[in-house]
Amino acid sequence: MLRTSTLWPALLLTLSAHTAFAQSTPSQAPPKLEKLEEVTEDPITVTSKQGPETKITERRDNTGKVVEATVKSGPSTYTVRPNHPVGTALPGDAMGGANRGPQWTVMEFDIGKKKKKTAEEEGAADTTTPPPAAK
Repeated sequence: MLRTSTLWPALLLTLSAHTAFAQSTPSQAPPKLEKLEEVTEDPITVTSKQGPETKITERRDNTGKVVEATVKSGPSTYTVRPNHPVGTALPGDAMGGANRGPQWTVMEFDIGKKKKKTAEEEGAADTTTPPPAAK
């Protein structure tokens, strides 16, 4: 009985390996290929759109390191500054902190600048008559 119990697993293993090998062998005949129809449509024209121009202005200190970079892309403007870690901490340390995000410019005020005249005000100023000359 002991001989029969060790013979069955060996027989099953051999039989399953043979069926797996028989299924994995490819057939000798090449696969049948289908002919595709040639479709002629209007030719495709690709035009490149001129995207919003990006202007990058970098400000450096006396050693040549970049202190800040101002990026103007279309109507939006933002400023990027490096993250200076505290003390001798390296970037990625617990004291080094995370990355510093960009600062978006929302509104700018022109305090201290002279107000520009509009076209209507300039036209109105030209229509006034000069004062009469003294006799």
